[in-house]
Amino acid sequence: MTVVTVLHPGAMGAAVSAELVGGGHEVLWVPKERSAETRRRARDARAAACDSLGEALSRSAVVLSVCPPQAAEDVATAVAAHGFDGVYVDVNAISPQRVQRIAEGIRPGSVVVDGSVFGQPPGGWRTARLYLAGCVSAVDLVASLFTDTALHVCRVGDVVGSASALKMAFASYQKAARTLAGVAHALADAHGVGEQLTAEAEVMVSAVLADPEYLPSVAARAWRWAPEMEEVADALRAAGLPADMAEAAGTVLSCWDGDRGQYGLTVAEVLSQLRSRTAPREKAPVIDQGLDSKSG
Repeated sequence: MTVVTVLHPGAMGAAVSAELVGGGHEVLWVPKERSAETRRRARDARAAACDSLGEALSRSAVVLSVCPPQAAEDVATAVAAHGFDGVYVDVNAISPQRVQRIAEGIRPGSVVVDGSVFGQPPGGWRTARLYLAGCVSAVDLVASLFTDTALHVCRVGDVVGSASALKMAFASYQKAARTLAGVAHALADAHGVGEQLTAEAEVMVSAVLADPEYLPSVAARAWRWAPEMEEVADALRAAGLPADMAEAAGTVLSCWDGDRGQYGLTVAEVLSQLRSRTAPREKAPVIDQGLDSKSG
């Protein structure tokens, strides 16, 4: 049995805690300044309450940080202040740079494992994936905690930041795509064509992120798509909707301006050009048509 402090048992943290307890481990948490809902979740997960963070850390071999991204460094700093010398696992949705800062700030006391969770909170019929990166022995320990649980461990190497980079790459598509869907439906609704938009979407190929081989054709057509996104941005402004994401998409597409018609490019070439071509396209002026508009 391994003793693990979970900071904190929110929706995901409580679900992970329940998996740990179900696997025969002891989970500790600190109720101080936590909400009634958090207390209920911790109780349901059978996590044991401690009077202070210091008490919890003194009994634990592993700390699992599961908190909002903006609190990740504060949680790590609080743990480091107590001289914790076990394994510190950060599974928050944060950038590789942030988790590397955490690793530098908490050393030499703790060994830091970089983690990221994919999927809904595990439990019952629901499974999730936990990606881990860092020192092999520390990753081995963390992985062993979730043997035969609904949280399936995947290893992504020994470089702290790799697991967080994977999360950021996925979130950059998933969250942005869902946000864009909201903007698209709002624009269609403003013009009374919401049902038609939904019907068109139903016949689209949806696994875009799973098909990187399609990207060279995107680069080859970017010279047409970038101006189209400027038109989209204009339509959004006229409807009183945020145009920022359409404008940003146009800027990204402009990185491929020189690839017009070059369908033979490799995926690697297309991706490298996003890193090397940083000069944005000069935007065409927006002509005031007398419509009530609002900048995104």
